[in-house]
Amino acid sequence: MPRPDSVLCAALAADLDAADLRSEPLRAAWGAEADDALARGIRSPLLRAIEGRTDALATLGRLFVLGMPQPESDVAAALARTGLDGLETLGLGYREGGLVVPAALIRPQSFVDADGVGEWWIASDLDELALHHMDGGGALPPDHVLGVGGASRTLASLVMPVEVERALDLGTGCGIQALLVSRHAGAVIATDISARALAYAELNAMLAGVRNIEFRQGSMFEPVAGESFGLIVSNPPFVITPRGAGVPEYEYRDGGLVGDALVEAFVTQAPAHLSPGGSAQLLGNWESIGSALGLRRLESWIAPELDAWVVQRETLSPLGYAELWIRDGGTTPRDSSFEPLLDAWLADFAARGVTEIGFGYVLIRRPAALDGDEPAAAPLRRFETLPQPVTSVGRALRDGLAGHDALAEGIPDVLLVASDVTEARHHMPGQEAPSVIELRQGGGFGRTISVDPALAGFVGACDGDLSVTQIASALADLFEVPLVDLWADLEPRLRALVTDGFLIPANR
Repeated sequence: MPRPDSVLCAALAADLDAADLRSEPLRAAWGAEADDALARGIRSPLLRAIEGRTDALATLGRLFVLGMPQPESDVAAALARTGLDGLETLGLGYREGGLVVPAALIRPQSFVDADGVGEWWIASDLDELALHHMDGGGALPPDHVLGVGGASRTLASLVMPVEVERALDLGTGCGIQALLVSRHAGAVIATDISARALAYAELNAMLAGVRNIEFRQGSMFEPVAGESFGLIVSNPPFVITPRGAGVPEYEYRDGGLVGDALVEAFVTQAPAHLSPGGSAQLLGNWESIGSALGLRRLESWIAPELDAWVVQRETLSPLGYAELWIRDGGTTPRDSSFEPLLDAWLADFAARGVTEIGFGYVLIRRPAALDGDEPAAAPLRRFETLPQPVTSVGRALRDGLAGHDALAEGIPDVLLVASDVTEARHHMPGQEAPSVIELRQGGGFGRTISVDPALAGFVGACDGDLSVTQIASALADLFEVPLVDLWADLEPRLRALVTDGFLIPANR
């Protein structure tokens, strides 16, 4: 994949725009059900829907979205500004036997952030589906550059919507995280060990017209030695892969280290590159080895003076993990290489005593006062397992950190119930008083907690009209208990509600 030419990228963007190669027009062209089927590796319903069409949207949809060769004349008409020579110069396709054969995919990718809704074209290598139909193969080459997949979307939903002067996207891949972060950063450095990935990322930035991203090649933090950032994001190649002959080393997912050493290296090295008050966010895997649980091992890697919030979303057995990532590379149980690969994975896990592999999110923050005065509050240290559905996690993490900071000087004077919080009361038949009262979050981490009447009454009164002291005094009178006793019971639970995002300071 060559370094992109800015003039040709501008021409290609104009051609894609003229064809209206965007999510909604494509979905309208081949239908919602067919569009959803593509995510499951089924493309025949899409082809049936646009059969016989030679307009630019249909031609480029087949060429770039589905990865199918198209007639030279149709592609030349659709890419009038870029031209077939320009397409070849960009490394996105080549001519063969009267057809233009795609060498890459270009798919529209929608996004939503604090600034609203947008869409970019994201180029990447041909996926398993395209490779299978083109040459009968399905396994990906080791230098494959992935498009926007599930992990990319997950990280995008995690990144806190904060304004920073400088940001770092470590292991940028196709560049989607760098593009997203660029909307809230003055300057972004995007790094990757793969020159091929950087070429795609730079091409995607040019197609998007984004000019505040600098691309550098190198491993881990080597390309930014001595530099610091207000935000570091990373979807690193964290997949645990056995080291041995015959096991593919995919650059997009395999960092070349043993076990979970890459995640350990990231969380130990990242703090040195954070500005005071800066945060690092990443996805990762961590192993439970013998009696040492993965979350506890991860906790031991993060310096105690740092804020750390780790959410484990799921765990897999060694067999489940191995099967997942062997299939991810395009190898199925029908392939002769499947069993040897599975044996290699299981042998590696057994040799190192691995009993379970966790997957989740890591947030590390450097306190603003770390290099000067004592921090205003004890560090936040949360290591938890949350398997329930989550939404808008980036905002929940940001608000949780803000809540932790606000509690450094005690419970805020006025608290408000977060807009996504509801209350549910459960009654036994014939009973007037509820047997269970629950507070539920509709967004964020989707937590549900049981509360007693006193705490429920307190939360219900947090509408901004009364101060915390006034509400506590009224409840003490209502329940006929000393105020000091009631407050001793409520205060730690109110702190938890603030940190968890059920209650927010009124002045935030």
